[in-house]
Amino acid sequence: MTKLQQVIARLKQQSILILGAGLSGLSCLEFLHAHQIKCALNDSRDNVIDPEVLAKKYKNVELTLGRWDSALIEAADLILISPGIDPNSPEIAKYIGNQTEVIGDVELFCRFIDTPIVAVTGSNGKSTVVTALAHVGEALGKNVVLGGNVGAPILSQISDDVDCYILELSSFQLETIKSLRAKAAAVLNVSDDHLDRHQTIENYAAIKRRIYENSELALFNADDARTSTVLGQKQLTFGGVNSTANYRISVVEGDYFLNVAGEMVAPLASLPLAGIHNGLNYLAVLALGNSLGWQTSEMLPHLQTFKGLTHRCQVIDSRDGITWINDSKATNVGATIAAIEGIAPTIGDKNQLVIIAGGDGKGADFSPLAKLFKQYVEQVIVLGKDASAIADQAKSAIQVDSIEEAVETANSLTNAGDTVLLSPACASIDMFRNYAQRGQLFADAVQRLGGKVA
Repeated sequence: MTKLQQVIARLKQQSILILGAGLSGLSCLEFLHAHQIKCALNDSRDNVIDPEVLAKKYKNVELTLGRWDSALIEAADLILISPGIDPNSPEIAKYIGNQTEVIGDVELFCRFIDTPIVAVTGSNGKSTVVTALAHVGEALGKNVVLGGNVGAPILSQISDDVDCYILELSSFQLETIKSLRAKAAAVLNVSDDHLDRHQTIENYAAIKRRIYENSELALFNADDARTSTVLGQKQLTFGGVNSTANYRISVVEGDYFLNVAGEMVAPLASLPLAGIHNGLNYLAVLALGNSLGWQTSEMLPHLQTFKGLTHRCQVIDSRDGITWINDSKATNVGATIAAIEGIAPTIGDKNQLVIIAGGDGKGADFSPLAKLFKQYVEQVIVLGKDASAIADQAKSAIQVDSIEEAVETANSLTNAGDTVLLSPACASIDMFRNYAQRGQLFADAVQRLGGKVA
Protein backbone atom coordinates (compact mmCIF):
# COMPACT_ATOMS: atom_id res chain seq x y z
CA MET A 1 0.00 0.00 0.00
CA THR A 2 1.40 3.40 -0.98
CA LYS A 3 1.63 6.33 1.43
CA LEU A 4 -1.27 8.00 -0.35
CA GLN A 5 -3.40 4.86 -0.05
CA GLN A 6 -2.59 4.66 3.67
CA VAL A 7 -3.59 8.29 4.18
CA ILE A 8 -6.83 7.81 2.23
CA ALA A 9 -7.72 4.68 4.20
CA ARG A 10 -7.34 6.53 7.49
CA LEU A 11 -9.28 9.57 6.28
CA LYS A 12 -12.22 7.35 5.34
CA GLN A 13 -12.49 6.24 8.96
CA GLN A 14 -12.68 9.78 10.35
CA SER A 15 -15.30 12.46 10.76
CA ILE A 16 -13.79 15.36 8.78
CA LEU A 17 -14.68 19.05 8.89
CA ILE A 18 -13.25 21.68 6.58
CA LEU A 19 -13.16 25.13 8.21
CA GLY A 20 -13.07 27.88 5.59
CA ALA A 21 -14.52 27.85 2.09
CA GLY A 22 -11.78 29.88 0.43
CA LEU A 23 -9.21 28.55 -2.05
CA SER A 24 -7.41 26.20 0.33
CA GLY A 25 -10.66 24.91 1.86
CA LEU A 26 -12.18 24.17 -1.53
CA SER A 27 -8.98 22.43 -2.63
CA CYS A 28 -9.32 20.16 0.42
CA LEU A 29 -12.95 19.51 -0.51
CA GLU A 30 -11.97 18.64 -4.10
CA PHE A 31 -9.21 16.30 -2.89
CA LEU A 32 -11.52 14.46 -0.49
CA HIS A 33 -14.28 14.26 -3.11
CA ALA A 34 -11.86 12.78 -5.66
CA HIS A 35 -11.08 9.99 -3.20
CA GLN A 36 -14.70 9.40 -2.14
CA ILE A 37 -14.14 10.72 1.38
CA LYS A 38 -17.12 12.24 3.19
CA CYS A 39 -16.74 15.61 4.92
CA ALA A 40 -18.57 18.74 6.12
CA LEU A 41 -17.78 22.35 5.23
CA ASN A 42 -18.21 25.36 7.51
CA ASP A 43 -17.48 29.08 7.01
CA SER A 44 -18.49 32.01 9.21
CA ARG A 45 -19.13 34.19 6.15
CA ASP A 46 -22.58 34.26 4.57
CA ASN A 47 -21.80 34.71 0.89
CA VAL A 48 -18.43 33.05 0.41
CA ILE A 49 -19.93 30.28 -1.75
CA ASP A 50 -23.19 29.47 -3.52
CA PRO A 51 -24.82 26.52 -1.69
CA GLU A 52 -26.73 25.39 -4.79
CA VAL A 53 -23.58 25.26 -6.92
CA LEU A 54 -21.76 23.39 -4.16
CA ALA A 55 -24.61 20.86 -3.79
CA LYS A 56 -24.61 20.07 -7.51
CA LYS A 57 -20.87 19.41 -7.64
CA TYR A 58 -20.36 17.80 -4.23
CA LYS A 59 -23.33 15.70 -3.19
CA ASN A 60 -23.89 14.85 0.48
CA VAL A 61 -21.57 17.59 1.81
CA GLU A 62 -23.05 19.17 4.92
CA LEU A 63 -22.62 22.93 4.60
CA THR A 64 -22.98 25.63 7.25
CA LEU A 65 -22.45 29.32 6.43
CA GLY A 66 -22.71 32.53 8.43
CA ARG A 67 -21.42 31.13 11.74
CA TRP A 68 -19.00 28.64 13.18
CA ASP A 69 -20.95 25.42 13.66
CA SER A 70 -20.15 24.26 17.20
CA ALA A 71 -21.80 20.86 16.69
CA LEU A 72 -19.70 20.08 13.61
CA ILE A 73 -16.52 21.25 15.35
CA GLU A 74 -17.22 19.14 18.42
CA ALA A 75 -17.99 16.04 16.33
CA ALA A 76 -14.89 16.22 14.12
CA ASP A 77 -12.01 13.78 14.41
CA LEU A 78 -10.04 15.85 11.89
CA ILE A 79 -10.38 19.54 11.09
CA LEU A 80 -8.82 20.86 7.89
CA ILE A 81 -8.45 24.56 8.64
CA SER A 82 -7.69 27.38 6.24
CA PRO A 83 -4.54 29.40 7.10
CA GLY A 84 -6.45 32.64 7.64
CA ILE A 85 -8.59 31.12 10.41
CA ASP A 86 -7.06 31.14 13.89
CA PRO A 87 -7.73 27.79 15.58
CA ASN A 88 -7.08 29.46 18.94
CA SER A 89 -9.87 32.00 18.56
CA PRO A 90 -12.40 31.53 21.40
CA GLU A 91 -15.40 30.86 19.16
CA ILE A 92 -13.56 27.88 17.65
CA ALA A 93 -11.07 26.65 20.24
CA LYS A 94 -13.62 25.96 22.97
CA TYR A 95 -15.36 23.39 20.78
CA ILE A 96 -12.27 21.49 19.61
CA GLY A 97 -11.92 18.24 21.52
CA ASN A 98 -8.67 16.97 23.01
CA GLN A 99 -8.57 14.12 20.50
CA THR A 100 -9.39 16.27 17.47
CA GLU A 101 -6.52 16.83 15.07
CA VAL A 102 -6.29 20.27 13.41
CA ILE A 103 -4.19 20.52 10.26
CA GLY A 104 -4.04 22.49 7.02
CA ASP A 105 -3.90 21.56 3.36
CA VAL A 106 -0.09 21.67 3.25
CA GLU A 107 0.20 19.23 6.15
CA LEU A 108 -2.21 16.85 4.42
CA PHE A 109 -0.11 17.12 1.26
CA CYS A 110 3.14 16.43 3.13
CA ARG A 111 1.77 13.20 4.61
CA PHE A 112 1.90 11.31 1.33
CA ILE A 113 4.41 13.12 -0.92
CA ASP A 114 7.88 11.60 -1.43
CA THR A 115 8.97 14.04 -4.16
CA PRO A 116 11.73 16.46 -3.03
CA ILE A 117 10.43 19.63 -1.38
CA VAL A 118 12.17 22.97 -0.93
CA ALA A 119 10.41 25.05 1.73
CA VAL A 120 10.87 28.77 2.39
CA THR A 121 9.47 31.10 5.01
CA GLY A 122 10.33 34.51 6.42
CA SER A 123 8.66 37.79 7.21
CA ASN A 124 9.83 39.31 3.93
CA GLY A 125 11.18 38.19 0.57
CA LYS A 126 9.80 34.65 0.57
CA SER A 127 7.55 35.17 -2.46
CA THR A 128 10.44 36.66 -4.42
CA VAL A 129 12.76 33.77 -3.49
CA VAL A 130 10.37 30.92 -4.29
CA THR A 131 9.18 32.54 -7.53
CA ALA A 132 12.75 33.20 -8.66
CA LEU A 133 13.74 29.62 -7.76
CA ALA A 134 10.82 28.24 -9.75
CA HIS A 135 11.72 30.53 -12.68
CA VAL A 136 15.30 29.24 -12.66
CA GLY A 137 14.20 25.61 -12.34
CA GLU A 138 11.83 25.88 -15.28
CA ALA A 139 14.55 27.55 -17.36
CA LEU A 140 16.85 24.62 -16.53
CA GLY A 141 14.24 22.20 -17.86
CA LYS A 142 13.04 20.94 -14.47
CA ASN A 143 9.40 20.18 -13.78
CA VAL A 144 8.89 22.29 -10.67
CA VAL A 145 5.62 23.11 -8.91
CA LEU A 146 5.22 26.32 -6.91
CA GLY A 147 2.64 26.32 -4.12
CA GLY A 148 1.82 26.76 -0.46
CA ASN A 149 1.24 30.42 0.34
CA VAL A 150 1.57 31.45 -3.30
CA GLY A 151 -0.17 30.39 -6.50
CA ALA A 152 -2.72 27.60 -6.71
CA PRO A 153 -3.36 25.44 -3.59
CA ILE A 154 -0.83 22.65 -3.43
CA LEU A 155 -3.42 19.83 -3.25
CA SER A 156 -4.65 20.88 -6.69
CA GLN A 157 -1.15 20.56 -8.19
CA ILE A 158 -0.26 16.96 -7.35
CA SER A 159 1.40 15.16 -10.26
CA ASP A 160 3.46 12.03 -10.81
CA ASP A 161 6.18 13.67 -12.91
CA VAL A 162 7.26 16.56 -10.65
CA ASP A 163 10.99 16.98 -10.02
CA CYS A 164 10.56 19.28 -7.05
CA TYR A 165 7.84 21.08 -5.11
CA ILE A 166 8.79 24.61 -4.07
CA LEU A 167 6.69 25.75 -1.11
CA GLU A 168 6.31 29.22 0.33
CA LEU A 169 4.99 28.76 3.85
CA SER A 170 3.43 31.37 6.11
CA SER A 171 3.48 31.25 9.89
CA PHE A 172 -0.23 30.40 9.77
CA GLN A 173 0.54 27.29 7.67
CA LEU A 174 3.52 26.31 9.81
CA GLU A 175 1.32 26.30 12.93
CA THR A 176 -0.30 23.06 11.73
CA ILE A 177 2.60 21.37 9.91
CA LYS A 178 4.12 18.20 11.39
CA SER A 179 5.05 15.99 8.42
CA LEU A 180 7.20 18.30 6.29
CA ARG A 181 10.51 16.67 5.42
CA ALA A 182 12.14 19.19 3.13
CA LYS A 183 15.28 18.57 1.16
CA ALA A 184 16.14 22.16 2.01
CA ALA A 185 14.34 24.58 4.32
CA ALA A 186 14.99 28.29 4.82
CA VAL A 187 13.92 31.05 7.17
CA LEU A 188 14.96 34.24 5.37
CA ASN A 189 14.33 36.73 8.19
CA VAL A 190 12.04 37.42 11.13
CA SER A 191 10.54 40.81 11.90
CA ASP A 192 7.54 42.24 13.72
CA ASP A 193 4.48 40.82 11.90
CA HIS A 194 1.21 39.02 12.66
CA LEU A 195 1.60 39.68 16.38
CA ASP A 196 -2.14 40.22 16.57
CA ARG A 197 -2.33 36.42 16.17
CA HIS A 198 1.02 35.17 17.49
CA GLN A 199 1.22 37.59 20.47
CA THR A 200 5.05 37.83 20.77
CA ILE A 201 7.86 37.95 18.24
CA GLU A 202 9.55 35.06 20.08
CA ASN A 203 6.50 32.85 19.53
CA TYR A 204 6.27 34.02 15.91
CA ALA A 205 9.95 33.19 15.32
CA ALA A 206 9.59 29.76 16.92
CA ILE A 207 6.69 28.97 14.58
CA LYS A 208 8.80 30.06 11.60
CA ARG A 209 11.66 27.77 12.69
CA ARG A 210 9.35 24.74 12.62
CA ILE A 211 10.16 24.61 8.92
CA TYR A 212 13.58 23.15 9.77
CA GLU A 213 12.21 20.07 11.55
CA ASN A 214 13.16 16.88 9.67
CA SER A 215 14.81 18.84 6.82
CA GLU A 216 18.01 17.58 5.20
CA LEU A 217 19.47 21.10 4.95
CA ALA A 218 18.75 24.24 6.98
CA LEU A 219 19.52 27.57 5.30
CA PHE A 220 19.36 30.59 7.58
CA ASN A 221 20.30 34.26 7.70
CA ALA A 222 23.63 34.82 9.42
CA ASP A 223 22.61 38.40 10.18
CA ASP A 224 19.33 37.45 11.90
CA ALA A 225 19.71 35.31 15.03
CA ARG A 226 15.99 34.51 15.11
CA THR A 227 16.37 32.44 11.91
CA SER A 228 19.06 30.09 13.23
CA THR A 229 18.52 26.52 14.35
CA VAL A 230 20.31 24.11 16.66
CA LEU A 231 18.91 21.01 14.97
CA GLY A 232 21.44 18.49 13.74
CA GLN A 233 21.03 18.64 9.97
CA LYS A 234 23.51 20.16 7.49
CA GLN A 235 23.46 23.95 7.70
CA LEU A 236 24.30 26.79 5.33
CA THR A 237 24.11 30.53 5.85
CA PHE A 238 23.61 33.61 3.73
CA GLY A 239 24.25 37.20 4.72
CA GLY A 240 24.97 40.78 3.77
CA VAL A 241 28.03 42.99 3.56
CA ASN A 242 30.78 42.07 6.07
CA SER A 243 29.10 38.73 6.79
CA THR A 244 31.14 35.52 7.03
CA ALA A 245 28.22 33.47 5.65
CA ASN A 246 28.67 30.78 3.00
CA TYR A 247 26.67 32.93 0.58
CA ARG A 248 27.25 36.64 1.11
CA ILE A 249 27.47 40.10 -0.44
CA SER A 250 30.93 41.57 -0.88
CA VAL A 251 31.99 45.09 -1.80
CA VAL A 252 34.89 45.55 -4.19
CA GLU A 253 35.91 49.12 -5.06
CA GLY A 254 32.44 50.38 -4.23
CA ASP A 255 30.56 47.75 -6.25
CA TYR A 256 28.41 44.99 -4.73
CA PHE A 257 28.95 41.34 -5.69
CA LEU A 258 27.28 38.01 -4.96
CA ASN A 259 29.90 35.90 -3.22
CA VAL A 260 29.47 32.11 -3.13
CA ALA A 261 32.00 30.29 -0.96
CA GLY A 262 34.58 33.03 -1.49
CA GLU A 263 34.06 33.40 -5.24
CA MET A 264 32.59 36.59 -6.74
CA VAL A 265 30.00 35.09 -9.08
CA ALA A 266 28.10 38.18 -10.26
CA PRO A 267 27.94 41.94 -9.71
CA LEU A 268 24.63 42.89 -8.13
CA ALA A 269 24.23 45.62 -10.75
CA SER A 270 24.05 42.95 -13.47
CA LEU A 271 20.84 41.53 -11.98
CA PRO A 272 17.42 43.13 -12.53
CA LEU A 273 16.13 43.50 -8.95
CA ALA A 274 17.38 46.63 -7.20
CA GLY A 275 18.67 46.86 -3.66
CA ILE A 276 20.96 44.99 -1.32
CA HIS A 277 17.96 43.20 0.20
CA ASN A 278 17.32 41.64 -3.20
CA GLY A 279 20.97 40.59 -3.25
CA LEU A 280 20.15 38.49 -0.18
CA ASN A 281 17.18 37.02 -2.01
CA TYR A 282 19.44 36.07 -4.95
CA LEU A 283 21.87 34.39 -2.56
CA ALA A 284 19.06 32.35 -1.01
CA VAL A 285 17.96 31.22 -4.48
CA LEU A 286 21.49 30.12 -5.35
CA ALA A 287 21.87 28.22 -2.07
CA LEU A 288 18.53 26.44 -2.44
CA GLY A 289 19.24 25.66 -6.10
CA ASN A 290 22.62 24.22 -5.15
CA SER A 291 20.86 21.97 -2.62
CA LEU A 292 18.93 20.48 -5.55
CA GLY A 293 22.12 19.88 -7.51
CA TRP A 294 21.76 22.92 -9.77
CA GLN A 295 25.08 24.60 -10.55
CA THR A 296 25.60 28.28 -9.76
CA SER A 297 26.99 28.97 -13.23
CA GLU A 298 23.85 27.43 -14.78
CA MET A 299 21.48 29.43 -12.60
CA LEU A 300 22.98 32.91 -12.97
CA PRO A 301 21.90 33.57 -16.59
CA HIS A 302 18.32 32.74 -15.63
CA LEU A 303 18.39 34.96 -12.54
CA GLN A 304 19.16 37.78 -14.97
CA THR A 305 15.83 37.17 -16.74
CA PHE A 306 13.74 37.14 -13.54
CA LYS A 307 11.95 40.49 -13.38
CA GLY A 308 10.55 40.13 -9.88
CA LEU A 309 7.05 40.37 -8.45
CA THR A 310 4.48 43.03 -9.12
CA HIS A 311 4.22 45.48 -6.19
CA ARG A 312 7.56 44.34 -4.74
CA CYS A 313 10.20 47.05 -5.29
CA GLN A 314 8.88 47.46 -8.82
CA VAL A 315 10.18 50.50 -10.71
CA ILE A 316 7.36 52.31 -12.50
CA ASP A 317 7.91 53.76 -15.97
CA SER A 318 7.66 57.54 -15.79
CA ARG A 319 8.64 60.55 -17.86
CA ASP A 320 9.90 62.83 -15.12
CA GLY A 321 13.40 61.56 -14.33
CA ILE A 322 12.27 60.56 -10.85
CA THR A 323 12.56 56.91 -9.83
CA TRP A 324 9.13 55.82 -8.56
CA ILE A 325 9.20 52.45 -6.78
CA ASN A 326 6.06 50.45 -5.99
CA ASP A 327 6.71 48.32 -2.90
CA SER A 328 3.05 48.00 -1.89
CA LYS A 329 3.65 44.38 -0.89
CA ALA A 330 5.70 45.70 2.05
CA THR A 331 2.89 45.10 4.53
CA ASN A 332 5.03 45.11 7.68
CA VAL A 333 7.80 47.17 9.26
CA GLY A 334 10.53 44.67 8.41
CA ALA A 335 9.74 44.85 4.71
CA THR A 336 9.97 48.64 4.70
CA ILE A 337 13.25 48.53 6.63
CA ALA A 338 14.64 46.10 4.05
CA ALA A 339 13.51 48.33 1.19
CA ILE A 340 15.03 51.49 2.66
CA GLU A 341 18.30 49.80 3.62
CA GLY A 342 18.49 48.11 0.24
CA ILE A 343 17.68 51.10 -1.95
CA ALA A 344 19.08 54.14 -0.10
CA PRO A 345 22.79 53.28 -0.57
CA THR A 346 22.28 52.95 -4.33
CA ILE A 347 20.71 56.35 -5.12
CA GLY A 348 23.70 58.63 -4.59
CA ASP A 349 24.49 61.35 -2.05
CA LYS A 350 23.14 64.20 -4.19
CA ASN A 351 19.65 62.74 -4.62
CA GLN A 352 16.88 62.50 -2.07
CA LEU A 353 14.63 59.62 -0.99
CA VAL A 354 10.96 60.29 -0.23
CA ILE A 355 8.86 57.59 1.50
CA ILE A 356 5.10 57.04 1.29
CA ALA A 357 3.89 54.81 4.15
CA GLY A 358 0.84 53.97 6.22
CA GLY A 359 -2.23 51.77 6.49
CA ASP A 360 -3.24 49.23 9.12
CA GLY A 361 -0.16 48.33 11.16
CA LYS A 362 -1.83 45.31 12.85
CA GLY A 363 -0.39 46.35 16.22
CA ALA A 364 3.20 46.65 14.98
CA ASP A 365 5.94 48.71 16.63
CA PHE A 366 7.03 51.42 14.17
CA SER A 367 9.93 52.72 16.27
CA PRO A 368 12.63 50.84 14.26
CA LEU A 369 11.80 53.17 11.36
CA ALA A 370 12.93 56.29 13.24
CA LYS A 371 16.67 55.71 12.79
CA LEU A 372 16.31 54.93 9.08
CA PHE A 373 14.08 57.94 8.45
CA LYS A 374 16.70 60.17 10.06
CA GLN A 375 19.61 58.57 8.20
CA TYR A 376 18.20 58.13 4.70
CA VAL A 377 14.83 59.80 4.13
CA GLU A 378 14.32 63.42 3.13
CA GLN A 379 10.54 63.44 3.55
CA VAL A 380 7.92 61.03 4.90
CA ILE A 381 4.36 61.11 3.52
CA VAL A 382 1.79 59.17 5.55
CA LEU A 383 -1.79 58.01 5.10
CA GLY A 384 -4.27 55.53 6.50
CA LYS A 385 -5.25 54.22 9.91
CA ASP A 386 -1.78 54.34 11.48
CA ALA A 387 -0.52 57.44 9.66
CA SER A 388 0.11 59.38 12.87
CA ALA A 389 2.02 56.49 14.47
CA ILE A 390 4.42 56.41 11.53
CA ALA A 391 4.63 60.21 11.40
CA ASP A 392 5.81 60.11 15.03
CA GLN A 393 8.97 58.33 13.87
CA ALA A 394 9.97 61.13 11.50
CA LYS A 395 11.37 64.60 12.17
CA SER A 396 8.62 65.91 9.89
CA ALA A 397 5.85 64.21 7.97
CA ILE A 398 3.01 65.20 5.69
CA GLN A 399 -0.31 63.45 6.18
CA VAL A 400 -2.58 62.93 3.15
CA ASP A 401 -5.97 61.34 2.60
CA SER A 402 -5.40 59.24 -0.54
CA ILE A 403 -2.70 57.50 -2.53
CA GLU A 404 -3.28 59.97 -5.36
CA GLU A 405 -2.65 62.90 -3.01
CA ALA A 406 0.48 61.15 -1.75
CA VAL A 407 1.85 60.92 -5.29
CA GLU A 408 1.01 64.55 -6.06
CA THR A 409 2.69 65.66 -2.83
CA ALA A 410 5.81 63.59 -3.54
CA ASN A 411 5.94 64.98 -7.05
CA SER A 412 5.92 68.54 -5.70
CA LEU A 413 8.87 67.77 -3.40
CA THR A 414 11.18 65.98 -5.82
CA ASN A 415 13.29 66.57 -8.91
CA ALA A 416 14.91 64.43 -11.59
CA GLY A 417 17.32 61.98 -9.98
CA ASP A 418 15.33 61.64 -6.76
CA THR A 419 13.54 58.46 -5.65
CA VAL A 420 10.01 58.08 -4.31
CA LEU A 421 9.33 54.77 -2.55
CA LEU A 422 5.86 53.49 -1.70
CA SER A 423 6.65 51.07 1.11
CA PRO A 424 3.70 51.19 3.51
CA ALA A 425 4.95 49.06 6.45
CA CYS A 426 1.24 48.29 6.90
CA ALA A 427 -1.58 46.16 5.59
CA SER A 428 -3.92 47.78 3.09
CA ILE A 429 -7.29 46.69 4.47
CA ASP A 430 -8.17 50.05 6.00
CA MET A 431 -8.36 51.80 2.59
CA PHE A 432 -8.01 49.22 -0.19
CA ARG A 433 -9.17 45.72 -1.18
CA ASN A 434 -5.58 44.48 -0.92
CA TYR A 435 -1.97 45.54 -1.42
CA ALA A 436 -2.28 44.95 -5.17
CA GLN A 437 -5.03 47.55 -5.54
CA ARG A 438 -2.97 49.99 -3.46
CA GLY A 439 0.06 49.43 -5.67
CA GLN A 440 -1.92 49.73 -8.90
CA LEU A 441 -3.51 53.01 -7.83
CA PHE A 442 -0.05 54.31 -6.97
CA ALA A 443 1.29 53.28 -10.39
CA ASP A 444 -1.72 54.81 -12.14
CA ALA A 445 -1.24 58.10 -10.29
CA VAL A 446 2.45 58.20 -11.20
CA GLN A 447 1.75 57.61 -14.87
CA ARG A 448 -0.77 60.45 -14.94
CA LEU A 449 1.88 62.94 -13.86
CA GLY A 450 3.36 65.37 -16.34
CA GLY A 451 7.06 65.05 -17.09
CA LYS A 452 9.65 67.20 -15.36
CA VAL A 453 12.47 66.41 -17.80
CA ALA A 454 12.62 65.92 -21.53
